[in-house]
Amino acid sequence: MKLIIGLGNPGEKYINTRHNAGYMVVDKLKNLRTKKSKNVIITKTNIFMNDSGSFVRKLLSQYLSIPVSSIYIVHDDLDLPLGTWKIQFAKGPKDNGGINSIEQVLDTNNFWRIRVGVDNRKHEPHFTKVTRGEEYVLEDFTLDEKIILDKVISDICKKLATS
Repeated sequence: MKLIIGLGNPGEKYINTRHNAGYMVVDKLKNLRTKKSKNVIITKTNIFMNDSGSFVRKLLSQYLSIPVSSIYIVHDDLDLPLGTWKIQFAKGPKDNGGINSIEQVLDTNNFWRIRVGVDNRKHEPHFTKVTRGEEYVLEDFTLDEKIILDKVISDICKKLATS
């Protein structure tokens, strides 16, 4: 049994924000779900990103047979540029409030992370003002960024369907 959880923020206001990349992956994955994936539970949090740990704890209390090592957390990642992604076990971003909350509640980092790169800020020295991460993740994807993200989401879903 595998548990795939998309992180994000609930509500209409956040639907297209970078912080909701995890929700976007899970929504696509649910639409592609096949009979082959009957041993997979796919869901997304219904709570704000930084409180994700309480959602995961409640979910695990319903599915006691699922080990922590079979949890896949899908989330946005500012440590990765837009257009990239990684699936890693027990390794994640330097700072993500949702992941930090889950690690604290579970008292371990021994779960999978599906890290969706969302950083598309300009970092060249001649740019004097770079939007802070906390603000940047709450901004909507641009139309051009959404095209890139859609390809990444498709790639992630293909990978998850074969693993």
